[in-house]
Amino acid sequence: MAAPMSWRRLVYSVYPPAIAGVFTRISDRIFRARDRRGGSSVLLLAPLLAEADPAPRLISRPVGSAGAQGTEGLCGHFRWMAEHVPAFRVPGTHIHILTSPDQFYQTMKARIKTAKRRVVMASLYLGTGQLEQELVDCMEDALQRSQDNSDSPDLKVSVLLDYTRGSRGQINSRTMLLPLLQRFTSQMRVSLYHTPDLRGLLRLLVPQRFNETIGVQHIKVYLFDDSIIISGANLSDSYFTNRQDRYVLLENCGEVADFFADLVEAVGDVSLQLQPDDSVTMLEGMVHPYKGNRQDFSTAARKRIMEVVNTAQMRQQLTNRPEDSEDEGLSDGGLSDGGEDTWVFPLVQMKPLGIQVDEQVTQRLLKDAGPNSTVFLTSGYFNLTRAYMRLVLGAGAGYRILTASPEVNGFFGAKGVAGAIPAAYVHIARQFYNQVCSLGQQERIHLHEYHRPEWTFHAKGLWYYLQGKDRPCLTLIGSPNFGYRSVHRDLEAQIAIVTENKALQSQLQEEQERLYQRSTEVSSSTFEQPDRHVKLWVKLVTPLIKNFF
Repeated sequence: MAAPMSWRRLVYSVYPPAIAGVFTRISDRIFRARDRRGGSSVLLLAPLLAEADPAPRLISRPVGSAGAQGTEGLCGHFRWMAEHVPAFRVPGTHIHILTSPDQFYQTMKARIKTAKRRVVMASLYLGTGQLEQELVDCMEDALQRSQDNSDSPDLKVSVLLDYTRGSRGQINSRTMLLPLLQRFTSQMRVSLYHTPDLRGLLRLLVPQRFNETIGVQHIKVYLFDDSIIISGANLSDSYFTNRQDRYVLLENCGEVADFFADLVEAVGDVSLQLQPDDSVTMLEGMVHPYKGNRQDFSTAARKRIMEVVNTAQMRQQLTNRPEDSEDEGLSDGGLSDGGEDTWVFPLVQMKPLGIQVDEQVTQRLLKDAGPNSTVFLTSGYFNLTRAYMRLVLGAGAGYRILTASPEVNGFFGAKGVAGAIPAAYVHIARQFYNQVCSLGQQERIHLHEYHRPEWTFHAKGLWYYLQGKDRPCLTLIGSPNFGYRSVHRDLEAQIAIVTENKALQSQLQEEQERLYQRSTEVSSSTFEQPDRHVKLWVKLVTPLIKNFF
């Protein structure tokens, strides 16, 4: 077993090779023999001392392709996506933007109750309150009905959560689901993904409260037969009541649902399997994420997950390729045939496993956003990676960026170091704003803050308006935050929706406007307000917060 990767990088960055070699050999022996929780969080600093991952290969732009702002139509702008990721053609009338936490919650409950074949839930965690229990009760009723009713005897429920977040505390996501697993063992699966980066000495020393900062399963997918909700919202009471996120329901979109069911199954296959006695095991033949070799696990996991992506992409390219056309991927007539006027592109980002499709596509979108087009970008935690920030600052498009004001930040009022996170994001926003001003880009790039009493803000994604258009033709929606964690640490998934359907474009426009109507634009005076004062120690730890929160 190799020395834990984060520990190895830390040691080699501090000590000479000879001494570092001794330390890593000692840690190898220690962690073959024991594994336990607790201790200091000092090694959260390890990745900061490590060399950053190299930038991803940016998808090249063919001549005359997406960057052009002419009249060639949406296919000409976004054909390149179908060359690199699966492409699913669906009717725009089957896509519905959900607007509130309660609508999201009630839709999930209703869909679970009527599911006949499958319920697939992927989230960071499942909360332990009354609303979450009602959701579990819906699953129980559906499973019981499937046993009693010959119309749906084969209902299967699969839940994918993060191991660290789902195991926190005595009452947790696992204990919420154990009764279902014990009662419906043959119909129920609970998978707990464990990052391969939390291992060895790092896993021993990082306390339970902070171990999720190393990396988590962050995908938010909620699937019911052939309908699916893609969101950034977790399965927790605040996300059902007063935590604003984004949610899109794709109704009767079987191919999209099949893809995400297969994706969740693949991630589940490389995860720890919860057993009825609350123990966990790996599937036979699969490398253990933190006891096995780090590289072997990542290689096996990447192969299993990319099988899903590559198979879907190949199938879609063959299905959607006109016999009389030499073009690959999207056909020029494809967005109007048979009412299927919308394309859905699933984008997956799992950098710890060597998968960075979403990062590549997002960079290409930001790079290609031409003059007189407009991008509305939102993130509850505004912390653009350096690559994304360079593209935004150097692009020709207009940007309106929406982020959380301090009082709607999810960490506002938290105890300990976490309570400093909102102030750290104020510092990050100010640094970005100052950079915009120093480059003279104030007319092109605008920063907004979301305000709403008694609410928190967790929405993320973007809306893309082509030149001269008053409605967006593309949106990104899902779990990524455009920050360091989303790109480098966590498992993420979102979809790009490209549509010519006017009603769907109007839904997207209304969604974007609804969020921005609750915002105020940031100016230099914003940061002079007393509640925006950032203490020196917070400024000093901001690089740490940028990498872990």
